[in-house]
Amino acid sequence: MTHHTGPDPEKIHSMFASIATRYDRTNTVLSAGIHHLWRRKTVRWSDAQPGDRVLDCATGTGDLAIAFHKVTGNATGTDFVPEMIQLAREKSKNVYFEVADVTNLPYDDATFDIASISFGIRNVADPKKGLAEMARVVKKGGRVMVLEFGQPQRRAFGAAYNLYTRHILPRLGGTLTGDRAAYEYLQKSAGRFPCGDDFVALMRASAEFASIEYKALTMGVAYLYRGVRG
Repeated sequence: MTHHTGPDPEKIHSMFASIATRYDRTNTVLSAGIHHLWRRKTVRWSDAQPGDRVLDCATGTGDLAIAFHKVTGNATGTDFVPEMIQLAREKSKNVYFEVADVTNLPYDDATFDIASISFGIRNVADPKKGLAEMARVVKKGGRVMVLEFGQPQRRAFGAAYNLYTRHILPRLGGTLTGDRAAYEYLQKSAGRFPCGDDFVALMRASAEFASIEYKALTMGVAYLYRGVRG
């Protein structure tokens, strides 16, 4: 299997810093709000219970960390972009947010019951290292949850989706944020990133998992992965 290396961290940092204040509204418009449903599915499939310790990596403005906190009462959100963390802190006073890089997490081994990342792993310079770090900080039997874009499998739907993501999404994202290049990059990165069995292979190469399962969401627009720590 070819080793998947991600983008330049400095470029990613400056890109997300530039669109941070308009990020939430733009995501809701571009996905017609469906990303909220995907996050709720992530929390449900993680089997999160009250009192579980959850770490959400590349948390952005904190939506998934906040969703986990509603169930567990014990969530931490991290992101390596301070501008995103500032917005997350304004959104929720209950979740603990701090600046940290998923490829070098400042936590001891086996600290959390669940580690999650949504729409972030494809933007990590070394996704294998990021997955290894998430697995490291999770207890034996704990879950690593990954929500990420995929490539739709059905041909007719896939053609319409490709038209939307290649032509309409970058233009609309650019109009809403003033940074069309950022949304052109995000579209291309989603189209290139491994999904389904290919991403499972990346997870297996990164850490010891007792089991890895995945579900295609919305006809394969997104994929949800659950790795149980071995």
